[in-house]
Amino acid sequence: MTKLQSLNPSKNYELIGEVEMSYQADVKNAVLDAKSAQKMWSDLSIEQRCAHIKDFTDICEKHSADIAQLMILETGRSNSSALDNVQGGIDFFNKYIDTAPDFFKPKITFENEKEIHRVFQEPYGVVAAICPWNYPFMNVAWQCGQSLLAGNTIVYKNSQENPLFAKYLKELIEQSTMPKGVFNILIGDAQVGKWMIREEIDFISFTGSTNTGKELTKIAADKFIPIISELGGSAPLVIFDDIQVNDELIEHIWSRRFSDAGQSCDAVKRLIVHEDIYDDIVSRLIKLISSKKIGDPSDDSNDMGPLISSNQLQRLEDQVQDAKVKGAKIEIGGERPELLKGAYFLPTIITDVVKEMKIWHEEVFGPVLPIVSFKSDDEAINLANDTIYGLGAHVMTKDKDRFNKLAKEIKSGMIGQNTVMFWGTENPFGGYKQSGMGRVHGDYGFSEVTQVKLICEEKQ
Repeated sequence: MTKLQSLNPSKNYELIGEVEMSYQADVKNAVLDAKSAQKMWSDLSIEQRCAHIKDFTDICEKHSADIAQLMILETGRSNSSALDNVQGGIDFFNKYIDTAPDFFKPKITFENEKEIHRVFQEPYGVVAAICPWNYPFMNVAWQCGQSLLAGNTIVYKNSQENPLFAKYLKELIEQSTMPKGVFNILIGDAQVGKWMIREEIDFISFTGSTNTGKELTKIAADKFIPIISELGGSAPLVIFDDIQVNDELIEHIWSRRFSDAGQSCDAVKRLIVHEDIYDDIVSRLIKLISSKKIGDPSDDSNDMGPLISSNQLQRLEDQVQDAKVKGAKIEIGGERPELLKGAYFLPTIITDVVKEMKIWHEEVFGPVLPIVSFKSDDEAINLANDTIYGLGAHVMTKDKDRFNKLAKEIKSGMIGQNTVMFWGTENPFGGYKQSGMGRVHGDYGFSEVTQVKLICEEKQ
C-alpha cells in the first residue's frame, strides 16, 4: 500500500495526514465506471443533471468551512482566501446551472414549410480532468462543472500536494445524489495522471505547467481527442504617467502580485512603469512591503503566507539567484525569512532587470516582482509582449484611446483597464500563445466541452 503524504508548508512541512494512492487498476476501473455511466447521465434532461449537481454544491456549501480548513493546512492559503475560493467555486457552479438550460436548447439554423435544420450540443464522453493545488475548489468548478452539465462524465485527479482535499471531495460527492460513475476521484502523483491519460478517455481538461500541457497535447493528438488547457502566465501590469501614484495604487499592486504568495496563474508578474513615475512607485512599494507581516496564514494578522512546497521554494530561489548573478538589484526581500520554518520567501522587488533573466522570461510562481521602465507606448507594448505567455494583462491609463491601442496590440486572452478585473462567470477565461488552448465559463465554456451535431429533418 502506497500512501501520499500531506505536508503543512506553513509549519515546517509537518505531517497533516496520509492518503492511499490510486493504483493502475483503480484508474482503469474509474474510467470504466465513467464510461458505463455516461450514456445514462447524458440521457437525463438538462434539468435533471442540474438538480444532481445543485445537490452536490449545496452539500459543499454546508461543509465550506471544512473544505477551507483543508486548503489552509495543505496549501498555505489564508482563512479569507480559502473561504473565498470555496464560495467562488460554488458561485461558478450555480451560474453554470442557471445558464445551462438555455444553452442546450436546440438552435434552428434553417426552416421553411417543408424542413427544419437544428444544431444540438452533445457531450464528448469521458473527460480526464487534472487540476492544480492553488485554487482547489474553484478549479473543480471550472474544469468539471460545465463538462458535467453537458452530459460528460469525469475522472478527476488533483495535485499530489493536497491529497486530503481530493479525499474529502470524494466523500462529498458520495453524500450527494450524483449517480455512481459520473464524478470519479483518483488520488496520486504524476504517474497516476499518466495512467489516466493513457486510458480510453474522450477529452482532456488540464490546468498546470506549460511543459506538462505540451506533453498532454501530444498525447491528445495521438488519440485524436480534444484538450482544453490553462497553462502558465506572466501577466504584465503597464502603468502610464497619467495615473496618480497614491496609497491605493500601491496596495492594488501588492494585491495583484503578492496575494496567496504570488501563486496564481493570472497574477501580475511583470511591472512595466513609465519612467516619470518609476522611482516613486518603486520607493512606495518598498515602503509598503516593509510594513507587511509574513507568517502562518491561519493567523489573520499576517499579510502573506508560504509557498506550496520546498520544491517550489527552491525553484524560486534559483530564479532570484539567476537575476542576482546577471546584475539585478534586490530592492527588498530576495531570501527566506530567518525566523520562519517552512516554505516561506520574503516579498521581493527586483530592478535593473534584463530580458536574459529567468525572472523575466520564465513564469515566476511566488512573491517576486521584477520592475522595468519605459518611455513610449510602443516600448510598453513590446515589453508587455516579450513573453511566451499570454493569459492576462493589465493597463493603467486614463487615456481611452491609448488603452484601446494597447488592448489591441498586447497578445493576451484577457486585458483589464486600471482596476477593472476580467474575472466573471459570463466572461471567457483563457490565454494566447503558450498559456493554453480553449476557454471556460459562459457559452464559450459549454461550447468547448461539447461537439456540434446538425440534424436536418422533414416536417410532418
